[in-house]
Amino acid sequence: MAFILDTGALPAADRVEAVHTAMMYASAPCHVIHEDPDGPIHARMEVWDLGDTNIFTCRSSGLRLLRTARLARQDAMPVISLAVQQQGYGRLDQYGRQEITPPGELLGVDLSGAYDYSWSSDGAAGCVQIPLDRLDLPADSVRQALGRLRASPLHRLVTAHVATLSRDRARITADPTAPAVAATTVDLVRALLASAARTERHTRQAMAETLLTRIRAYTRQNLADPELSPAMVAAAHNISLRQLYKICSGAGLSLEQWIISERLRGARHDLLSPGHRHRPVGAIARSWGFRDPTHFTRRFKARYGETPSRLRQASQDARLPVTSVPSADRG
Repeated sequence: MAFILDTGALPAADRVEAVHTAMMYASAPCHVIHEDPDGPIHARMEVWDLGDTNIFTCRSSGLRLLRTARLARQDAMPVISLAVQQQGYGRLDQYGRQEITPPGELLGVDLSGAYDYSWSSDGAAGCVQIPLDRLDLPADSVRQALGRLRASPLHRLVTAHVATLSRDRARITADPTAPAVAATTVDLVRALLASAARTERHTRQAMAETLLTRIRAYTRQNLADPELSPAMVAAAHNISLRQLYKICSGAGLSLEQWIISERLRGARHDLLSPGHRHRPVGAIARSWGFRDPTHFTRRFKARYGETPSRLRQASQDARLPVTSVPSADRG
């Protein structure tokens, strides 16, 4: 399920109110202050359900979101947001800390508390919003961790994960694996916050409980690397290769076969996507970590029953418009 607001379809006079109303639905109640209320205001906001969490993206002209202490006292459901800035610089003031977030970086916000967040000129960000009670961590530790995210060894992993969710939100939420993605997201965020809070007991517990989740997430994010191997995965998580195989075996997972399966699935998606129709099959194979086109074709056919080229051609033929043929008895 998705909620989408695009002010491009609205009269200019209605846009301020529309953005305010949408923000109340999409995030926490706050004052929405436009940088230039008399100028060309524009915004596109999307909220996509993902299990008990949601993905919220916003692209707009300059704006400021001011959540006062009075508004914060009215909120009964604590929620945290982890956002990746996509365009412009995000500026946050919360709990006495000030942060400036450049594009590509991760920012944590306690949406149940008071805050002041803004960007100037055109800006954009994508975030995942998670109820605090899903994280199974003390509220004080979570709020402390939000200001220390970059100190965690999981910072880059979770940043890439949130960026992927924001970019591919429609495809991910529509996929049958969406509930598993939601659970993975909660686990990764929990581990990130536990390690950033530097509370030894919670960090040790969260890191142990989310190890398989982190292995899967790391592997997915590195599928394009032809050097990806079990040894590389083990080294990235500071465990032995034997321990890695034991963890995967306990989950009924053959890591090598799972890597190939995920690469084939990604390649198939690109082959069927109109946006990739001009890319050669070999280029798509390489972008998913396959060095040898012959090996790729063989594995692809074994998995899907036809070669990559035939699958693409059949998909393109199915999208061709049907042209009417004049009847033979027409003179």
